[in-house]
Amino acid sequence: MTHPRDLVDYVAQYRALPFEPLQAGFRRRRVLAQVRAHAPRRLLEIGCGEAPLFLDLPGVETAVIEPAPAFAANARHLAAGHGATTVVEQHAEDVTLPALGGPFDVVVLSCVLHEVPDPQRLLAAARRFCGAGGVLHVNVPSAHSLHRLLAVAMGLIPDPATESDTQRTMQQRGVYDAAGLERELTEAGFRIRERGSIFVKPFTHAQMQQLVDEGFLTPRLLDGLDALAATLPDLGSELWADAEPVGA
Repeated sequence: MTHPRDLVDYVAQYRALPFEPLQAGFRRRRVLAQVRAHAPRRLLEIGCGEAPLFLDLPGVETAVIEPAPAFAANARHLAAGHGATTVVEQHAEDVTLPALGGPFDVVVLSCVLHEVPDPQRLLAAARRFCGAGGVLHVNVPSAHSLHRLLAVAMGLIPDPATESDTQRTMQQRGVYDAAGLERELTEAGFRIRERGSIFVKPFTHAQMQQLVDEGFLTPRLLDGLDALAATLPDLGSELWADAEPVGA
């Protein structure tokens, strides 16, 4: 099976993307909160980026599947001090369950599903990795993020799901609304247990970074925008869901 994405370029573009480190911090906060709520004994992270979850999950037996060579090498380096951590440099769709030592209590797909050309094939792999009573945590960019709705209102784009410059740069397939994410998960044999969103982002990544650099967007304001997603979940910049395999 071929995987047409240029992962070397992806890593370079990811590291240069403005505001993404701050966005990733709020995303990580939610992922860790959901993971800890499930208290897993074994956890699988598919696509770890620069900062694998095992760094913040002491005592949890963890495996990482990461196809990007630079990210996988970094994960292996960081895993040197974590004896119960396995790193596999491969696409998840091509990894067998025995290679990971058996099923997992929690499988995490953070900021990954919208980037792969065949989301159903990736979700089928995630379902295969879930043990009895296991949970999949997934998050994706939201088509109804406030910054996208603002762009439509200003006449800059015709539709909230219109492809952005960032999506083209990052080789991303698209964005989801809440109904679209539920359809994707349902088609793959999952049932959503819990859902929400993170971080109400009024402007583009580049504009947000400019406001941070100018000192207007303080840490307190940024935390407030993230907290706002609890009362305005339809406007959050990213959607998340915890889902369980049906009939597993």
